[in-house]
Amino acid sequence: MTPHRPEVLAPAGDRRSLRAALAAGADAVYFGLADGFNARARAESIDSHTLPDVVAECHRAGARAYVTLNTLVFEDELPTVEALVRACAEAGVDALIVQDPAVARIARSICPDLELHASTQMTISSVEGARFARGLGVGRIVLPRELSVREIGRIAAADPELETEVFVHGALCMSWSGQCLTSEAWGGRSANRGQCAQSCRMPYDLVVDGETRPLGEIRYLLSPRDLAGFRALPALIEHGVCTLKIEGRYKGPAYVVATVEAYRRWIDALLRPGGPTAADEARVAADLAELEIIYSRGFSDGFLGGADHQHLVEGRFPKHRGALLGRVARVDGDAVIVEPHPDGRVRSGGLALGQGRAEPAGQRAAALTLLGGSQADNTGPRARVPDPRPGMGVVFDAGDPADSAEPGGPIFTAEALGEGRWRLGFGRPGPDLSRVAPGQRIWLTGDPRIERRARKLIESRIDGRIPLRLVVGGRRGGPLRLEGRAAGHRAAVESEIDLAPARGRGLDRALLESKLGGLGGTPFTLFDLDVAGLADGLHLPVSALKRLRRALVDTLLPRIEQGAARAVDPEPALPRLRAQTIRRGDAPSDITPAVIPLCRTDAHLDAVLAAGLPEVELDWMERAGLTAAVERARAAGLTVHVATPRVQKPGEEGFDRRIARLAPDGVLVRHWGAVVHFAEGLGEPDAPRPIVHGDFSLNVTNALTADHLFGLGLETLTAAHDLDAAQLFALLDRAPAGRVAVTVHHHIPTFHTEHCVYAHLLSNGRDIRSCGQPCATHEIGLRDHRGHVHPVIVDPGCRNTVYNAQAQSAAGLVPRLLDAGVRRFRVEFVRETTAEALRVLVGYRALLAGELSPAALVERLRVHEQFGVTRGTTRTGR
Repeated sequence: MTPHRPEVLAPAGDRRSLRAALAAGADAVYFGLADGFNARARAESIDSHTLPDVVAECHRAGARAYVTLNTLVFEDELPTVEALVRACAEAGVDALIVQDPAVARIARSICPDLELHASTQMTISSVEGARFARGLGVGRIVLPRELSVREIGRIAAADPELETEVFVHGALCMSWSGQCLTSEAWGGRSANRGQCAQSCRMPYDLVVDGETRPLGEIRYLLSPRDLAGFRALPALIEHGVCTLKIEGRYKGPAYVVATVEAYRRWIDALLRPGGPTAADEARVAADLAELEIIYSRGFSDGFLGGADHQHLVEGRFPKHRGALLGRVARVDGDAVIVEPHPDGRVRSGGLALGQGRAEPAGQRAAALTLLGGSQADNTGPRARVPDPRPGMGVVFDAGDPADSAEPGGPIFTAEALGEGRWRLGFGRPGPDLSRVAPGQRIWLTGDPRIERRARKLIESRIDGRIPLRLVVGGRRGGPLRLEGRAAGHRAAVESEIDLAPARGRGLDRALLESKLGGLGGTPFTLFDLDVAGLADGLHLPVSALKRLRRALVDTLLPRIEQGAARAVDPEPALPRLRAQTIRRGDAPSDITPAVIPLCRTDAHLDAVLAAGLPEVELDWMERAGLTAAVERARAAGLTVHVATPRVQKPGEEGFDRRIARLAPDGVLVRHWGAVVHFAEGLGEPDAPRPIVHGDFSLNVTNALTADHLFGLGLETLTAAHDLDAAQLFALLDRAPAGRVAVTVHHHIPTFHTEHCVYAHLLSNGRDIRSCGQPCATHEIGLRDHRGHVHPVIVDPGCRNTVYNAQAQSAAGLVPRLLDAGVRRFRVEFVRETTAEALRVLVGYRALLAGELSPAALVERLRVHEQFGVTRGTTRTGR
């Protein structure tokens, strides 16, 4: 059986990059709209008024056009989103990439035939999560970058009709996509709204058990290497992955051209009978080096081979570094003598693909085998850095890598000295060589040849990309009928002159292929010619054949440019959706407003019991203590709710089953798989069905999404942390406020990451099997440039959550929230002592009872908060 050829999906941050992607041979492109609602808000993007032209350009190049509407949507923005969805459907866009379920519902209502792809921002990370996406009408899921090849295979196998899309190249986010609140908490600009502040690329100090631990030049503790997934491609193809995605809507045309061409070449080699040759391996090694030079922070396999906490983060630089050329032997006037670096030049960034630091036996080898490398010889594509040439850019490791004033510049002369040594000369002005010293690394950071090649390709015509099947028919005395079939479309034309008896060879296959297949200067190339319907011995002038060919192209091409014929409902969708929404009503109006504490330690639970509160949510970080905590709370007569992990991957279904076996009164679900598992009653068959509450991580920011989840059986929802005060009250005005919980006090969870800081910096292990679990005996914090120390907590799946050092209080909103009908006021703890937690609980209970003013409560809370209390994300207009 011939393996399925995956689609190569390229980024297009602007029209030039889109043109570059098409010229390089991308099968599809994805781009955002300048109108907003795309996860790369700083990209130039495409104006919605030009959509028909852009889509037509893509289709002429034989490519599909995907529009990203992949951010959360606030209540008052829904009419704008409806207008954009309608514009996309009418322009012939092939698919929408969405994060917010509300956008999927609007699209389904306007144009049921418009393809929907669940963005990686939706965090569909499990088989049950994929079922949730299916329920929204999604036909493809863009899988999180944190999944391994094996986990991807399990999701793909569970529903072969649901297409899967996998990132194979580009920048890696430190946090799970859709679950990063760092920019929101620290800068008032939400990553869930396309405004990531790149906080993971900032320097941090490591604080272990209250003491700063020096790490030398390792300062960028949360800045991962970039992904280069070449070695994973054989397994991804075998699993039937539909699309291989390239990240990079902030990158330029040269990056787009180089990545598309490199991955297309490697796919061609993998699918060729007999597999890749030595020449193919050499070419991909050159491609990797070129990709390093264009843009890289060093390459890795990401998570495709499973967790590898020792290699994901290099730690010495946060931005483009290029390809390591060598190290400085000495400075010689206006020149530098470069010698080989001990790491070698057959490498990728800070790590040769397939090579690395010593680890427990068999672990790295197992990952290599999974990705197609050999356990014996660590084979697989590796970058081979080219020889330096005049014009190439370099930079020296002389100072902070985040400093734009690092010495560097274009090479003026390059002289080979033998044994891998080079003399590099620089012009004037050139790099400040007084700051360059022996032993410093030198990196190749740019190559004008790559830029020139990209410009030339962009300026060339894109012809002959669409395979065309021609069907010819006719009889003596009648017209010649010509039908063309391409890209799912058909068109037919007839000659103006009737067919006559031939005096010579007549209309044989060779003549027809020559004249009807002469498609130069058009988007078409002749793929097949069917002449079974044409009688023998007939004649038609060559000029008539050419006119017929031109008429067919003129008829067929506009249909291809427009795309698939789809019905677009002209009636407004929002009123219809709101009228059809499943609503189970608000909570009874006589329910007493309550403080709902969320506890993570025994000390927190002690505070809840001391305060005499009737209800508790348990978010235990280790499994053994959870059972004991449930039993304690239940014995004290409390209503007990247990929180699920924030994300779940294939193989982790046991977490939900274990929670069900505890038979809690309620479950606080935090990922889409848990929504399906508990709302559909998939837990333990003999256990009572718990009440299902939705947490903040479901990212509910509008009433359409809220109503969808209520319709699935959720009793309450927690408002998303992305909402400011005005946006929150707009949601409460449309949704049943009594069923919406609001977090009024917490240390906002910023990063939620698959990467374990504990394993990386306190062990030599790549994952839980070899790290020795330092999280069991140590507490880590990360100190930022302001001196704030942010706690790092490990969850049952070994994921790390970095919590904001500052407490966030919405005390000032509580009177209005009470008036709006809110009855559940969440208070969360991280590392508070029993006394500190009790002070918070007593204070908020007094606030709800009208015994304490918001200002007085906040002043009371400042006493024990080392880094202060802030209004944080609740500030309107931040």
